[in-house]
Amino acid sequence: MIDKMKNIFFLIFVILNCSCNSIKFVNEYSFLNNPTSNSLTDNINLQNWHNLDPEIDSIPGTSVERAYDELLNGLKGKKVIVAVIDTGLDIDHLSLSNNIWINKDEKLNGKDDDKNGYIDDIYGWNYLGTSYNETRDMTRILRDNQVDNIKYSLVEEEIRKEIKKSNEQLNILNYYIQILEFSKGVISENLNNTKFTIEDVNKIKTEDEKLNRAKNIYIDFESIGYTKEYLNEGIEQYNDFINYHFNIDFNGRTSNDNIYDINDTDYGDSNINNIKDSESHSTHVSGIISGDRNNKKGNKGINNLVEIMALRAIPNGDEYDKDVARAIRYAVDNGAKIINGSFGKYFSSNPEWVIDAIRYASKKDVLVVAAAGNESKDLDLLSNDNYPNDQFFNKNEFSDTFIKVGASTINLNENFTAYFSNYGKINVDIFAPGVDIYSSVPNDKYKFQDGTSMASPVVSGIASLIMSYFPKLSAKKVKEIILKSGIDIDLKIGNLGSNKHFREYSKSGKLINAYNALILASKSKRK
Repeated sequence: MIDKMKNIFFLIFVILNCSCNSIKFVNEYSFLNNPTSNSLTDNINLQNWHNLDPEIDSIPGTSVERAYDELLNGLKGKKVIVAVIDTGLDIDHLSLSNNIWINKDEKLNGKDDDKNGYIDDIYGWNYLGTSYNETRDMTRILRDNQVDNIKYSLVEEEIRKEIKKSNEQLNILNYYIQILEFSKGVISENLNNTKFTIEDVNKIKTEDEKLNRAKNIYIDFESIGYTKEYLNEGIEQYNDFINYHFNIDFNGRTSNDNIYDINDTDYGDSNINNIKDSESHSTHVSGIISGDRNNKKGNKGINNLVEIMALRAIPNGDEYDKDVARAIRYAVDNGAKIINGSFGKYFSSNPEWVIDAIRYASKKDVLVVAAAGNESKDLDLLSNDNYPNDQFFNKNEFSDTFIKVGASTINLNENFTAYFSNYGKINVDIFAPGVDIYSSVPNDKYKFQDGTSMASPVVSGIASLIMSYFPKLSAKKVKEIILKSGIDIDLKIGNLGSNKHFREYSKSGKLINAYNALILASKSKRK
């Protein structure tokens, strides 16, 4: 099952009853390390797998539940503000409504009561206004002539490739829907019922070639999750690519600001809510961090001592550098200790604005956690520049409070890293669960989603746990603790284009672990 824990740290505990609620753990605890196998059983709650424990549950989760049971039980922590720079947020969601940041110095009266430059920013700020669909940054710089002659043809060719690929994928998905509908029609006729289950289909015994073909298609599609709903989501996505993301004739910006002028700041509004149900990204991300752990109706967030500051700056398309830079500065200036950024891109019009904002966050002792991206790319290659980042061309980092996160899976084998996850020994710091993560979506619903966008808030949530119970630790120290306390995974990875050991895919070479991080935090000094 799991190797016995190594690198044992014996800690002597005394609960300190001080005003800062700092703690040291009582009893003697071992430092978790190097799980070697897992065993999935029917009684494991897969909706919460990412919070489970490698030793107790035989699941390569983050040991959040074990940390609560063994380390934090009965202890009181402090509230931590986590800014989520993302899409619109359903702040009335059952799992989130009690954990939303409120600007107590502001009133809903059309005035800038707290003199921070934002009117009626009760829950945060909406930099997009009524916008939702947007272009990619490469499309914008081509459309707006913001690229030099040398790069023009490269960008133009890249857009052409993306449109071609999108059309090809649309043809495939439409074909899949046709054959799925064919199979369902044949099966319905045989069963004399339009409603049936996979068990009903498996029971069909026939020599009829057409019915057998329909049966096999249906079973195959069901086994890999290719439902009509899933296929239609794919069709919507690729239509968005063609109609919006790579359409140089489209401009989704509804505000009147100059996107290439960082000093043009009079835009946006205070409506941070999602404007449609499909704008669900922020609600899912926020639920991973702080979803209600006690309502028993959805997912368990990592830390309910969190107040989510909502910053709507990520459209259906590429984010604007100006919006991201201003959102980071807003978060820092209004009390956030952690900023989660589950977004990213490969073309950036004004990366210097975001770089300056990340530097500002570091200077002000704020942790920035970013998703590595979902293109299976080695970010250490200069040709795979990914934004935002904390380095120039793999040189020295300009921030020591920035963490970039890759995605892992529940599978403790060669597929342990998510097949889509970006990676890099220099540019990715650590891995966290990011596949089949169950969390909130608008209208009090819940859904499984995949992506480094899901892995990033796992890290943000664990970072917030550390800050809740060890509020005197600096953001720099929290990053150091997270990277040092992760679990070594003794596996070679076969699904990212090479057969390297897991440790070669990130700077730390580890999987984040909340239990270890809290133990290490308990013996750490602030700096």
